[in-house]
Amino acid sequence: MAAAGEAPRANRLDRRKARTRQALIDAAVRLIAEGRGERASIAEITEEADIGFGSFYNHFDSKEQLFGTASGELLEQWGQVIDQACADISDPAEVFAVALRISGRLGWTRPDVARFLTGVGLEALNASRGLAPRALRDIRAGQAAGRFTVTDAEIALGAVAGGLLGLLRLRERQPGQVDEASVDRLTEACLRLLGVPAPEAARLAASSLPPVAAVSR
Repeated sequence: MAAAGEAPRANRLDRRKARTRQALIDAAVRLIAEGRGERASIAEITEEADIGFGSFYNHFDSKEQLFGTASGELLEQWGQVIDQACADISDPAEVFAVALRISGRLGWTRPDVARFLTGVGLEALNASRGLAPRALRDIRAGQAAGRFTVTDAEIALGAVAGGLLGLLRLRERQPGQVDEASVDRLTEACLRLLGVPAPEAARLAASSLPPVAAVSR
């Protein structure tokens, strides 16, 4: 009888631990998005997460570890969304265009994620998971297929990332200046930067987008 009761208790404990860990990650995401991540203390993080201070160390060794985990998980989540949207596309130039157009639209489809990206800034280029590694993969695939003529994929990635972050920040601060056409113009410019001929870049930037899976946090 006692043995039979152990599993439910263990399951409840596991669920409680998972909820606490997720609360910390969600708090870290909010703090980064609001530009408060660097200044936040562990006490402020746990208050934001609405958990006890001591619970923090049951899940993370430091604020840096929490923020690294939060960034990695959120960026990977959206990377998988883009992978799913591009699953039936074989042309690396079209994959790149779709990924950039979906990411640029986060300014109004998921403003919380857009604010997080601008909060992280170019540090996202150093992430081992998420959007940047996928974009670098796509640029290199385009080079290998002869679709892109740019010689240095990492420099090209930095230029594209700077353009995307600038657009998302402008959308956040002056929303009336950035719409879907703005995102598509940025995509067209980035494709031309990568070496795609102007008419082809315009076509790719104006093509229909595949459906994007809903994501909840």
